[in-house]
Amino acid sequence: MPVNLKVNGKSVSVDVPSDMPLLWILRDVLNLKGTKYGCGVAQCGACTVHLSGVAVRSCQIPASALGGATITTIEGLSPDGSHPLQKAWVDIDVPQCGYCQAGQIMSAAGLLARNKKPTDADIDNAMSGNLCRCASYHRIRDAIHKAAGQSAGTAPASTNGKSE
Repeated sequence: MPVNLKVNGKSVSVDVPSDMPLLWILRDVLNLKGTKYGCGVAQCGACTVHLSGVAVRSCQIPASALGGATITTIEGLSPDGSHPLQKAWVDIDVPQCGYCQAGQIMSAAGLLARNKKPTDADIDNAMSGNLCRCASYHRIRDAIHKAAGQSAGTAPASTNGKSE
């Protein structure tokens, strides 16, 4: 079935089976490899992208539900890695293995889009669906606070001061 989408600001048309998940459209058809396959059942968050500005699990959204959709992947968050979250991730040295990080960043971007100054509880709640095998959760939280401070033009907020 033909599906028209706007992916990372560009209009695209794909001809895929109606039950093909968005994840595979992105990775296999559009060759956008930043969105990762983790569990395939929307439990780990590795495949998180934005659908019309809302963080969603791309492994569970069929092509039949996408007509005219606007999708942002990790590749579309910024053209050069200059998004405040991407910069904070580097500054705080968040990634270890890195596999979950695109999904983590996309979930965090969804949070900051609706809450410019999240508390630790806000962050924990918003990020609870994203799993990290390396348990970088404290650094993830610190990076989100730092990005919130940068995007607001203020000094980064301090959390518990702990890193892993």
